This record gives sequence, structure tokens and C-alpha cells, in this order.
Amino acid sequence: MRTLTILILLSLPALASADTLTFSSGPEQVPLVELYTSQGCSSCPPADALLSRLADEPGLFHDFIPVAFHVDYWDYLGWQDPYARPAFSQRQRDYARTPAVGSVYTPGWVVAGREWRGYFRHPAQWRSQLQHPTVGTLSATLNAAHLRVQFSGELPAHGQLHLAWLGNGLSTPVAGGENGGRTLRNDFVVLYSQALPFDGETSLTLPPVPQRDQQRTALVLWVSPTDSPIPIQATGGYLPDH
Repeated sequence: MRTLTILILLSLPALASADTLTFSSGPEQVPLVELYTSQGCSSCPPADALLSRLADEPGLFHDFIPVAFHVDYWDYLGWQDPYARPAFSQRQRDYARTPAVGSVYTPGWVVAGREWRGYFRHPAQWRSQLQHPTVGTLSATLNAAHLRVQFSGELPAHGQLHLAWLGNGLSTPVAGGENGGRTLRNDFVVLYSQALPFDGETSLTLPPVPQRDQQRTALVLWVSPTDSPIPIQATGGYLPDH
């Protein structure tokens, strides 16, 4: 396997040079629990609250990884979600082009690569959707801003490595739209994401942690085919508090 080196000439002040973090999935799949949400959607805050509660669940980052993708297609209702990105809406549309997801809506859940509609009747049963097949170990070592990633399992001929900074403890006074007048709390929000070609091993320099007044930051990595959003394996964890 060749090593792909990508240098982004930015610093990562959140980590001191002496800090070394290691993340590892183990050989069984660590599924993403993906929530497609919007601060402009009146039915989304209860789903956001459920995702927030996963911070206290056993197995966080080891048995499952929560990720909130804020979509932009409700921004026209009177409030522009500050965390929404067109790319996140596109990711949901890409899912809807697969047999795994039926349509695009919020709040929309994708657990272990498959749509979960059970949220609307049985939200406490989210764990029943988790799957843990043996797929290979995704491991990452972070030293200051330098990240090395390896995957021991099988990848399609064209694979991708996704990296995302997540923010927890975000608070937003909403001035308009369907949630106007409310202060919304959001966790596991994707503040930055990037996808890179990946053949099983890579080294790169990370961009800086976005500073959005989050109380805590996590780094999450997952691998997938280039032509599908469905994750093969994932790993990640919180950055140390400083």
C-alpha cells in the first residue's frame, strides 16, 4: 500500500505538540448514528435531544458514533442554520439514491448505513439498529496536527477516508423560523468535514479545530466506497480538555 501524504499548511492549536492520541475501532464495525437535522425544523429539537443523550450512553465511540449533519434545505423558512452545509444535504440525497434510505426529510436517522424510521414510535430502541459485523480495524494516531490512519480490512478499488470535527455543547438563540424565540442546544454537530482518497493507509496534517464556542470537540474518522455514503468502519473520540 502506498502512503498518501496531504499537507494542509495550517496549525492545530488545540493540541500541544507533546500530546499523542490513539483511536482504534477494533475489528468489529463501529456504526455511525447519523442524524440529519435543522434548526429551522420544528420537529427536530426532540431528535437533537435524543442524540445529545447518547453522550451518556455506554459504548460511546466504541460501539457507536453519533454524528449530526445539519442540512440547509429549510433555511428559506426564516432562519439560516449556522451549522448547515450544502454538502450535508447532498450526503442525505446520496443516501436516498441507495436502497438503504427511502427519502429525504428531517429529522432523518441513518443507523449503521440504513434508514431508521422507528424513531417516530420507539425512539428508545435505537440500539436495536446497531450492527457489528467483522470488517477490519480502523486506527489513527494523532500527534499535534499530524494524523496517521490505517485500515486492516478490505476496501473497494476506490475508497474514501472521511474526517470530521464534531462540536458538543453548542447553544444557539434562534431569532426566526419555526423555532424562533427558542434557544437550541446541539451536540455531535459536524463543524468541518473532508473526504480524501484512501487505499488503506495515509498520513496527513489536519486543519485547525473550528472554534464555535463548543464545550467539547471530537475527531471522527470513517471509511466508505467512493460511490456510496454507507460507512464501512469508523473510529474517533474526544480531544483532551485543556
